[in-house]
Amino acid sequence: MTIPTSWEYNAAISMVPTIRPLQVISKGVSVTALHKHDTSKDRIYQDLRRSIILGHFQPGQKLNLDELAERHQTSVTPVREAVQMLAQEDLVTSRAHSGYFVTQVTLKELKDLLEMREILELAAVERAAAQITEPQLEELERVHAEEISSGHEEYERSVIENRRFHYLIALASGNQELADQLAKLHDRLARFFVFVHSADGVQERHRTLLSALRSHQVERARKAMLNEITETREITLNNVIEKEGTTWYLGSQRDTHHNNSQ
Repeated sequence: MTIPTSWEYNAAISMVPTIRPLQVISKGVSVTALHKHDTSKDRIYQDLRRSIILGHFQPGQKLNLDELAERHQTSVTPVREAVQMLAQEDLVTSRAHSGYFVTQVTLKELKDLLEMREILELAAVERAAAQITEPQLEELERVHAEEISSGHEEYERSVIENRRFHYLIALASGNQELADQLAKLHDRLARFFVFVHSADGVQERHRTLLSALRSHQVERARKAMLNEITETREITLNNVIEKEGTTWYLGSQRDTHHNNSQ
């Protein structure tokens, strides 16, 4: 299996491609106009998705479509379409007659996401340790080197490189679907991981993982991954519960999702 190289991660946070329906070109509408509209929608989608994942928009915050259109110097239509795409990924919630809001997460949902991460990460690393190739190891080492070169205060870059590191391990498992699902899960959890950002800690854990993968020691790799996941979960939950309860909406019931457009 050919592993993606660094250039393929050209967005601030690489995304699993969204499958969109084929467009029907209406009479009188030029292909150039459609292409321009699609480009604008995709650009807005990528920008908003990145901002939500990195916590630039707060959970529960309303997304003002008119303001976003003005910021991106476009009409409201591509903004609405971009936001609807984010709603399909559970990053945005549509409320009937109210608009679009950054999705809030309950404590139960956060725990479920972290548990799912453990299941997927351990399955991925066990398979990767048994069959990872030299080119795949070299790519992981390049990503690790980029992690080391990033400063302690470069949280955004740290999030990007950490996601890439774990995605590459999942790719090395030989299961593309597993890798894609894990990438999506990391995107949903990224805004919580601000609490566990520690350059030295991440680098040391990844160094241990790399060593185990290079020697094809399955149990050692599994243990290293489990240690990282356990530490991340404990720090995340403690900080969310103690410091960010109101922001992260730790209630017993989640906002109802609607598919209605604004």
